[in-house]
Amino acid sequence: MKSLRTLLTIALSLTATVALAVGPSPAPMKQKEVLSVGFVKVGHLAPMLMLEEELKKLNIEVKRAEFVRYADARTALLSGSVDVSAVGPGDLAIVAAQGSKNLIGLTGVGSSNKFLVVRKGVKIDEWGDINGKKIAIAPGSAVWFQWAMTLIEKNIPYTSFSPVNVQGGGTAFVQAMKRGDIDAMVLWEPFESQAVAEGDAYFATKLDYSQSRSVGAELGMLAASGEAMATKKELVRRFLWAYLKVEEQLAKNNDQFADAYAKYTGLPLNVTKESAKIIKLGGVLNKEQVGRLAEAAFKQGIVQKDVTKEAAELYDDSMAKEIKK
Repeated sequence: MKSLRTLLTIALSLTATVALAVGPSPAPMKQKEVLSVGFVKVGHLAPMLMLEEELKKLNIEVKRAEFVRYADARTALLSGSVDVSAVGPGDLAIVAAQGSKNLIGLTGVGSSNKFLVVRKGVKIDEWGDINGKKIAIAPGSAVWFQWAMTLIEKNIPYTSFSPVNVQGGGTAFVQAMKRGDIDAMVLWEPFESQAVAEGDAYFATKLDYSQSRSVGAELGMLAASGEAMATKKELVRRFLWAYLKVEEQLAKNNDQFADAYAKYTGLPLNVTKESAKIIKLGGVLNKEQVGRLAEAAFKQGIVQKDVTKEAAELYDDSMAKEIKK
């Protein structure tokens, strides 16, 4: 009986592996085509580093557009100035609330635990320890939403701590930490691991804010403009295949992921090696989670109307499922 159970476990494991494997390469386009791709330089999007090489084999030239924030990429997709890009999972609620359908979510990109990053010398071991602490946040960001909804679900008043609004990218947070201006920060990789690797901070591992029912652990989402899905669908399909192929490759080799991460973001390898241990490549997003995100965004006043159904309808991972056989 034990042997039978073991064989069954192995068989199920192999079946799951096959089910998640990226299928064979699609045929190259018959003539050279151009696809405008938005790049946001964060670690969980490291597969973007090798994307152009893969697409070149498919007779697709990439026109690059770099963004610092998901919000900027969302605006570019809505205006049609880029065809595909990564944005935040919560952006579908914002788009739906604006009455637009010109942004289609394709698949998530990765997940990780999200631990509060605390300055060395400051004691934050339990949730109650945040009382009165100066905690840096990026208002409206995906990680801020994770943090805020976790506090709500844990019945912790948002007024427990003193929020410090930090403008700009993650470097500004790291610098504030170095100066001692803040006690802790709600941030994203690779800047979390950078502060820890440089000896200025530590992870408060009992304060994980990635597991709220409302937001979940998803770090980002690949999306296409509605126009691109209508007029360049085969290019979008090949973009998604190339991304998922590279993602699958990096997910199997942590050293290779850390190396790609370093080259993509320009950060030292000693930082990206630590960060790569935290991030699990491969999306965990689904329609139900998109709906819960939209519902929470409405209840918290982030969007002004309930677009739970409309936001979920903007997420279509059928193409990704076709690619992953």
